[in-house]
Amino acid sequence: MRIITQNDFGGPEVLSIEEAPEPRPLPTEVTVRVKAIGLNPLEALIRAGEFPLLGKPPFVLGWDISGVVEVAQTWRFKPGDEVFGMPHFPRAANAYAEVVSAPALHLVRKPSVLSHVEAAALPTVGLTAWQGLVDLGGVSEGDRVLVHGAGGGVGHVAIQIAKAFGAEVIATASASKRPFVEELGADEVVDYASVDFAAAVRDVDIVFDTLGGNTTGRSLEVLRPGGHLVTAVAMRDAKQAATFEAAGMRFSGIGVDPDPVALRGIVDLVEQGKLRVHVHDTFPFDRIADAHRALETGHLQGKIALTISDGI
Repeated sequence: MRIITQNDFGGPEVLSIEEAPEPRPLPTEVTVRVKAIGLNPLEALIRAGEFPLLGKPPFVLGWDISGVVEVAQTWRFKPGDEVFGMPHFPRAANAYAEVVSAPALHLVRKPSVLSHVEAAALPTVGLTAWQGLVDLGGVSEGDRVLVHGAGGGVGHVAIQIAKAFGAEVIATASASKRPFVEELGADEVVDYASVDFAAAVRDVDIVFDTLGGNTTGRSLEVLRPGGHLVTAVAMRDAKQAATFEAAGMRFSGIGVDPDPVALRGIVDLVEQGKLRVHVHDTFPFDRIADAHRALETGHLQGKIALTISDGI
C-alpha cells in the first residue's frame, strides 16, 4: 500500500509517498480500505516540528478516516461495512495511508447521507465540539452560547451542535463568513475585525473558544455569573483558569479523544438533518503537499480532505 510519511521536520515538501506493508488487525481491531482522509491544522504543526506529539520523524500523520472494512477481528463490524472515525488519538494512527488498522471501538458506521469525504472531515471537529459543549459544557435549551472562530472546522460544527440542543448561538467570525455561519444557524454574528466582542456581547452561559490568545482571557467579560468557558486551545493555561475561577466562573479545557458514544450522537444529528460538515476543498492523495499548503493558509471555511479512490 501507499503511505504518506516524512523523514524530517519542515514544510509541506517533507511529505513523501512511499510503499509499506499493509497493517494486520489485532483482536478487537479492523483494517479499513481508506476512501478519504480529513486533515486538521494540528497535523501541519506536527509536521513542522512545532508540536511534538509524535516525537521525531519518521512518522505517518493523520487520524480522521472514512472507508470500507476489509478484515474484521471483532463482532462489531464485518467486511464491506462503511465506517469512519478518529482512531488512536493522540497516539499515531498512521492515517495518511491507503489501509489503516484501528480499534473497532474507535469507529462507527458511516451514515448513507454522508459521502466518504464528508465523513472523513467530521470526526476530530465533531468530537471536539461535542465533548466541549455537551460533555463538558452541558449545553441545554435556552443557554446563550458564544462560539469563537465559528467559521472554522470546529467552530462551524459547534454552532450546529449548540443549536440542536436548543441554545441561542452568538458567533464571532470574519465578515466574509457571515452568510456561512448564519446559514448554519447562528442567531447573531460579530465581525471580530470591526467589533469588540467583549463590548458587544453579554450574559453568555457558555463560551466555546477555538482561538486562544487574548480571546480566551477577554471572554471572561461576556460570561454571566457562574458562566463556563470551554477552550479547545488553552487547556493547560493554569493562570487563565485561576483568573476565571477567582471571578466565580468555570474554566475547562477540552483535549479530544476517541469516543464512540459521542460519535454516534453526532451521527444521529447528521441523520436528523441537524448537522452537516462543510468541506472547503479536496485534494488527491498524491497532492498532500498542496493540501498542507492550503491547511496552513488559515481562515479556512470548514475542512480540507484527501481522496484516495473513486466511489466517494
